[in-house]
Amino acid sequence: MDFDFTDEQTQLREAVHKWVEKAYTFERRKTIVANGGFDRQVWGELAELGLMGLTVPEADGGLGMGAVESMVVLEELGKGLVLEPYVQALIATQFLVKHASPEVKETWLGPLIAGESVIALAHMERGARYRLAPAATQAVEKEGGYLLTGQKSLVPIGDRADAWIVPAQHLGATALFIVERQAAGVQLQAYITQDGSRAAELTLENTPAQLLTKDGDDALQQAAYIGMASVCAEGVGVMEQTVALTAEYLNQRKQFGVVIASFQALRHRMADMKMQLELGRSMNYYAWLKLDEPVAIERKLALSRAKYQLGQSMRYVGQQSVQLHGGIGVTDEYIGSHYFKKLTQLEMTWGDSLYHLGIISENMQATAGVTA
Repeated sequence: MDFDFTDEQTQLREAVHKWVEKAYTFERRKTIVANGGFDRQVWGELAELGLMGLTVPEADGGLGMGAVESMVVLEELGKGLVLEPYVQALIATQFLVKHASPEVKETWLGPLIAGESVIALAHMERGARYRLAPAATQAVEKEGGYLLTGQKSLVPIGDRADAWIVPAQHLGATALFIVERQAAGVQLQAYITQDGSRAAELTLENTPAQLLTKDGDDALQQAAYIGMASVCAEGVGVMEQTVALTAEYLNQRKQFGVVIASFQALRHRMADMKMQLELGRSMNYYAWLKLDEPVAIERKLALSRAKYQLGQSMRYVGQQSVQLHGGIGVTDEYIGSHYFKKLTQLEMTWGDSLYHLGIISENMQATAGVTA
């Protein structure tokens, strides 16, 4: 199998890398955090790069690219600790392209690709842990439309989104609906998360909604797979920067008149960090290559395997970086502490390591599959 990136994928990586390096500095990021953890201007800049329509077919106004291109972009955004949740754009555009009616697609897809609107998936509920279904939120049909009642937690950029994609129970099955922020019966409680990004608790009370698809279970599961793979890609980018920052620090910090990078014990720990990064990188590739796997159980296990390994790698790299830095490693003014917080939060996003280990364990067979 050829794991080399094409010229087009390499150029895409370089374009995003240059934008992160020049336009999304650590100082700008701190300003965004101070202003609430989300910047519409940055959202528009991502759209100007063509990223909002990256996987949208050309016939619908996008670039028509695929999973590997998405992975490349997310790795680079991870390196820059970009707060704006680009994965929400990937999920929303996939929902609209694959499941929306022509009328719904016309209303929302164009503005989303142009960076003029923000749509977030609001699927998490209290007590559900990482399970997707069944949702406690209820939908009732009334006068040709739908009314939703329920609560959603940890909605990314919840109060800054123009609309949310909301799973709800309708006639005993999960359906997906679009709810506009200005709709009646919407209540929001916003807050900043540990990595500096923005989220909200969303309460709906007889809130008007537009049906997206009645086939909600499959669509929501595919969104979860995209989310898991995205965490893996972001994690690789953050780990890569963390390893580089730690190596730079060890080559500058001196004890007993010599740089501490010359200490054999610390060199071994750096080697272990690098090994965990490369383990995570290979499983990240595995996750994205399995996104379109036709066998459902194999796709499910592949994403859980990847998320578990990335969870272990991110935890190890983040913790070792703090240990090797010492006190400065947890100082808010130092970027290393923000890498650590991001890695810790990513490990718990779209299912933590124990959750995915449980899925893998439940589906283990009597043999490893290499013998009859």
